[in-house]
Parts: sequence; C-alpha cells; structure tokens
Amino acid sequence: MPDELDPSTGRALADGPPPATRPVGVVGAGTMGAGIAEVAARAGHEVRLLDAAAGAAPAGADGVRRRLEREVDRGRVTSADASDVLARLAVVDDVAALACCGVVVEAVAEDLDVKRTLFAALEVVVADDILLATNTSSLSVTAVAAGARRPGRFVGLHFFNPAPRMSLVEVVRGEDSDPGTVDAACELVRAWGKTPVVVTSTPGFIVNRVARPFYGEAQRLVEEGVGDPATIDAVLREAGGFPMGPFELTDLVGQDVSLSVARSVWEQTFADPRYAPTVFQQRLVDAGRLGRKSGRGVYRYDADSTAPLDSAPATEPPRPAPASLDLVVWDAEDSPFPVMRPFLDRVVAGGVELPSTVADPEGADIEASTRGIRLPGGAVLVEVDHGDWSGLGGVIELDWAHDPAGCARVLLLPSADCPSESLHAAVGACQAAGVAVSVLPGSVGGVVARTVAMLVNEAVEVVARREASAEDVDVAMVLGTGYPSGPLGWGDAVGAHRVASLVQQLGDTHPSGRYRTSPLLHRALVRGSHLRDL
Repeated sequence: MPDELDPSTGRALADGPPPATRPVGVVGAGTMGAGIAEVAARAGHEVRLLDAAAGAAPAGADGVRRRLEREVDRGRVTSADASDVLARLAVVDDVAALACCGVVVEAVAEDLDVKRTLFAALEVVVADDILLATNTSSLSVTAVAAGARRPGRFVGLHFFNPAPRMSLVEVVRGEDSDPGTVDAACELVRAWGKTPVVVTSTPGFIVNRVARPFYGEAQRLVEEGVGDPATIDAVLREAGGFPMGPFELTDLVGQDVSLSVARSVWEQTFADPRYAPTVFQQRLVDAGRLGRKSGRGVYRYDADSTAPLDSAPATEPPRPAPASLDLVVWDAEDSPFPVMRPFLDRVVAGGVELPSTVADPEGADIEASTRGIRLPGGAVLVEVDHGDWSGLGGVIELDWAHDPAGCARVLLLPSADCPSESLHAAVGACQAAGVAVSVLPGSVGGVVARTVAMLVNEAVEVVARREASAEDVDVAMVLGTGYPSGPLGWGDAVGAHRVASLVQQLGDTHPSGRYRTSPLLHRALVRGSHLRDL
C-alpha cells in the first residue's frame, strides 16, 4: 500500500497491501459490493460497508449473512468462522466513517459522474497513503481518476460475479496509476485468495473484450442462416468444450445486459466493426425477450425451471457405419486431420477400418489426389480449414473439437452438392465413435473453428497492443469465463497458421473489417513462434 508520495508527481507509492489491522471500505452494497465486502471480511479485514440508498447497506450485510448460513449448512464453513466473518462486517452511513480504512473499493452505479463525485468526497476524508479502487466493468479507470488530487493511487479492481466464488480479479491500470499502486493491488488481491491479472484501462479490459467473438460469431451464424441457436449452443458445449453455449449464457446474464456490454465496447473503440453489436440481439431486446428474467429470450423458460423449454439441438438419426473407408494422404507423414486426428482413432475403435492410401499430388488429377476420407457416393470428408475445396464438389468438413478424444458431439458441414449417400456414410462413421452428430450447411470455419479462430485473433490483438501479457490473457479467460483453454494456448495447439487462414477466409467472405488478422499473428507465423511467447 502507498505510505508516501512522490513529490515530483504527487502520485502514491506502494510497498504492499494494507495490513489486516486497517479496515477495508466498500461503497455500494448491491450484489457486487456486498460480495467484495464478504471477500475482504473472509480474508481477515474489518470491513465498513456503505451505500447511499436507505436500507441498502443493511440489506447487503444481511445477504452476506444468508450466504454464510448456507455455507455452514453445506459444511463448507464452520459456524464459528461464519460468526467471525460477520463480526468483522460493519454497516456505516457516512463517507467520514471510511477515514480509518487502508483501501476503499467502490461498486456503485456504472455512471462516470456518480463515481467521480464519490471519489472526490472520499479524498477529503481518507489518508493520502490509501489505495482507491473502482470495480467498474465498462468505464475507463483513467476517466474515473481524472480530476482526482492524487490519480496515481487509483486502480481498477474488476471482480466477477459472484465475487466470493469467482477467483479472477482484473487489476486495471489507468493512465496515471502508479506502478507501485498496481503492484500493491495485485498483492492485495492475492492476500484475499484471488488471482490477479493486470490490464491497461481499455474497452472491455481482458475478459469482456476477448469474449466478444464467442457471442458475436454465434449470433452472426444465425443471421447468416447457417444454424439455429440450440444446435450452435450444443456444438460449442459438446464439441468446443465451453461450459455454456453463447445463447443460453446471454439468456442467463440478460440480453439487455449483454447488448449493453457489446455496445459499450463498440462505442469506446469508435465503432470498430470488430465489436459491432448484432441486429439479432437488438431485436431480442426490442421485443422484451431479455432471457430467464423475463421468461423468454433466445429460449423460453417457465417459472419453476431455469432450463430452457425449447433448446433441443438438431441431431442426426442413427446411420449405419461403413465397414471401411479410404484415408488419402500425400505422404506417409501427412495427415488431412491435424486437429481431429484423435477423433479418427475413435472411429476406428468403433469398427470402421481406415487404411491410408498415399497419393502423388504432382501431375495427378486433383480429385484423385485430394487428401481426406473417401466416402461412398464420391464425396470427401476433410477437416475445417484444410484447404480450398471450392469447385471440387462433394465435400464434407468436420468441425474442430477441443478434445477430439473425448468430445460428445461433432459437427459436419456438407457442401451444397454433397451426395446424400456420402453424408449418411460420414454420419454413420462418426456415430461409430460414440458421439452425437449435428449437420449444418457448409460455411467458412464452421462453428467451433470459426469461434476459436476469432477468440485467438482477439487475444493476440490484446497482447499486440501491450494491454495485457499473453499469460494474463489466458489465465483471465479460463478463470473469468470457464473456457476449456486459454485462447493463446488453444491457438498454439491448433497452429497459428490455421487460425490466420480461417480469419483471412472469413475476411474474404465478409469484407466488413470485422475479420482482420492481427499483425502479431502474422509475426508469429513468420517467426514460427508460439502465441504464448508473444
């Protein structure tokens, strides 16, 4: 924590977090504020909880009490420990009561003027050596601190909901945040049992920025007529390994809330097409279909269940598996399934023979030497982004899976001229591996590969702009969203060249400016370096 000031800059210097003997102030007793107060009290701090709204602070403290009682009932916390936590939490009714605090975190309304007014009042009563933090999820930390007497001691501490359970905290450095203050904030977060990641104060920080394609690409796939929400959700869950599909997740958080975040990032980047909100989501909000809280969003809900009533994905009926299929390669070391090769092992284990045929591409008829699995009816089964198959006809692309050896579903993307005999054979072969199979019309990148490529590209862009480190980006996306892998690690696993190829193909197909490849991704290709080493 800062304990002296740099006389040349007026910025606060820091040498560590506040000792547990100094109270922590939390302003704003809503869901986030009360959660942050609980986190600090559990870590051993005396906590002062303040809210300007009458009765809000006592209600917030009561919410903490109820959560602790549930923890005691479940055997996760002892009754004595819960009592100690509650004894450390005090409700106060005036900013002056925070004068003794070693750090103050605000979690008031997402309104710049409200936050600035609060901090101006705090600076009058608190000591010069304390850290002031905002839990804003969408506003600029630089803007919040602008006009403060000592902007160097301001930092963002962006907790995730629910704060007591979520381990990630984005430590956001404003333009004037002193490096020592950022270091002290990270130490404080660790002392509270959380994992800090450091990010520059930019639109969306790490998580809300990098996650934009997860929602945006799914919504655009529906707009383009590629697939329905239920099938896209199922594919991203059961093949992509994501904990929830994008449509069920936005229904959970609220379509209005999700749209607000998308619009905020888009507006703060001066209408960059990469972050443009979708007409699909705007229509939901206009219709009052806000998700679970309104009983209908993308899906319908009843009052007694949080599960959607109409979310059955398109799944192929059982098809007979071919006894044998021919896997055509160009040389003994070549595989036309670099990402999904472990899935082919499951197909073989399911009873489908896959002998390899080595073809010579030089001077041979291109159809005869096309790499992939030859199917009855003449079509070829290939992996998404394995090449340009336009004009060949009879092509079925196999979308990526995060864990090909254990995924529960795969997606097949047949070309318009694919014979039904070939499609049925491909479905049967995949079902022999013990998975559900969905079929959607052929499109650039499919569903999982397209989503992953855009997530990786966005993560690379954050690192390229030096807004966060590669390690912090991956940690943030795993802890903050539950993704099965950090996007940069995922990109390394599938290959930077495949990611770049897919983004380029998307840009050629949709020349809107949304699909532009990060320069740092090109640099990784040239240097042959790993994305995690950028």
